Amino acid sequence: MMFAISCDCGHHEQPTSSRPQAATSTVSPPPPAPRACNLAPIPARLSGPKRVVAIGDLHGDLAATRSALRAAGAIGETDQWIGGDLVVVQTGDVLDRGDDESQIIELLDKLDQQARAAGGALIALIGNHELMNAAGDFRYVTPGGMRDFGGDRPHALGPGGTWAKRFAHHDVVMVVGDTAFSHAGILGDWVARIDEVNLSSRCWLDGQGSEPPAALTANDSPVWTRAYGIPGSADCAQLEATLAKLGAKRMVVGHTVQEHGITSDCGDKLWRIDVGLAKLYGGPIEVLEVSDPPKVLRGTR
Repeated sequence: MMFAISCDCGHHEQPTSSRPQAATSTVSPPPPAPRACNLAPIPARLSGPKRVVAIGDLHGDLAATRSALRAAGAIGETDQWIGGDLVVVQTGDVLDRGDDESQIIELLDKLDQQARAAGGALIALIGNHELMNAAGDFRYVTPGGMRDFGGDRPHALGPGGTWAKRFAHHDVVMVVGDTAFSHAGILGDWVARIDEVNLSSRCWLDGQGSEPPAALTANDSPVWTRAYGIPGSADCAQLEATLAKLGAKRMVVGHTVQEHGITSDCGDKLWRIDVGLAKLYGGPIEVLEVSDPPKVLRGTR
């Protein structure tokens, strides 16, 4: 099934919603969570990790992924978890623009198992490109990517597909310690809908629902908004109000490429970590250690 999503112009793709926007709100009304969905909610909060590192968009580049994980102190030379109780948060967009997508998914899944055994975690969030692929939007898939997933990408990544079900184990929004994470950022009214956004997206990916989730179709959703993406343009008062409602002190987002590396705004309450580290963009290998104060860690190609 294909849902209309408009053109990607310089990594600024946007969705088109089939539902009209209310005149008094910028948020499209969400469809109800699928009644028959039997997925158990994944807790949207993780309290008290000793060390947290955030990694942005990976876009099908396994070598850059490995370099980012090594910079974080998560893996050694043989791709085994060495981070102990470290928590790594990857903010979505594993898919598209590169040839190594399934290998990255396999690596992240393996590392999450190893990390949990050691008292840590590797938390991968859902990005807009994961939802776009489930919707049958393959405009940003490389020829190698079309041959991946057993050569049947539509069935593998479509709702209920084997690989889509893996993404159904991921949330859209997580609060880890005192930091809120999502692919693109959390705006005002979405704060009250985090559980619905997480569950409706997961259930749809799992094949338990016919309607695409609001996270895919609303322009200002936590996987689509650009409100936080451009340095100097963020509404800091809105951000602070959102953080207060979340009980968090900062927000970390990917989605919009920062051409010269990780950036921050609003007195370091907003951090942008999509540095275009995938081969298509050729950006720096940078990850963010979410400490007080946060620190940028750098890897090499």
